[in-house]
Amino acid sequence: MNPEAPVRLGNGSWLLVEMHESRGWVCRIAADGASKTVLARTGRPNGLALDPDGSIWVAESMNPPSLLHMSMDGSFEQFLSECDGEPFLFPNDLAFGPDGALYMTDSGIYRPNIVKVPPEQRRSVPIDGRVYRVDTRTRRVRLLARGLAFANGIAFAPDGRHLYVSTTHDGNIWRFAWREDGTLGPRELFANVLDPEKEPRFRGPDGMKFGPDGNLYCAVVWQGDVSVVSPAGKLVRRIATHGDGPTNVCFSERQLYVTDQGVGALERHEI
Repeated sequence: MNPEAPVRLGNGSWLLVEMHESRGWVCRIAADGASKTVLARTGRPNGLALDPDGSIWVAESMNPPSLLHMSMDGSFEQFLSECDGEPFLFPNDLAFGPDGALYMTDSGIYRPNIVKVPPEQRRSVPIDGRVYRVDTRTRRVRLLARGLAFANGIAFAPDGRHLYVSTTHDGNIWRFAWREDGTLGPRELFANVLDPEKEPRFRGPDGMKFGPDGNLYCAVVWQGDVSVVSPAGKLVRRIATHGDGPTNVCFSERQLYVTDQGVGALERHEI
């Protein structure tokens, strides 16, 4: 239920999370999709990333909001829960950078405070979305950006020169120049992925990855598509999903895999 954060493993199997509070699982799915193993119940896991050593990093959005370090056997520890005395509010998604550091979005509001707001009113709620850089060797964490309207998806450009962050509440994808010291330049608007032809309901960009064609593929939750954006920031096309709640994407060669919380599925598309 409420799947997110698909990660393809070398043997063809999958890692993903089930965010629904009744589960709160980090799971492993067999390559043929026929079986599922629950590695751990953490609370409400959101984003996942795998490091070169095979460790799993989990953006845990509750109980408490934190970054978790997990082994493939399901054992885990709370790695970080704050930056310079300021607690994390809603760790959301993760991406490793060209420098080997882990970059994390924090949506910027404690989840129980946002879910009780009616969807049609959420865009007007004050939110301080953030981006952090984490050195996983030293546990040093640094705040890189803040003031984002529900920071969500995060992805590095194929050449490593820019970091992209989606903000769900305004429909935008932002681009930051990435510097070799791990800091970011000023943000600039890269694209907006809201479909003006769709009904005016709450929807917005979620997880995203660059595809093998160099385009950015962004799951647009409650819009029912993966919006494909060129390196120049132009909409290339929209890939309709089976449900209306796509949450994140990953690739295996020319195949796009999408988690969809609207129908509770992991689906495949040819690109």
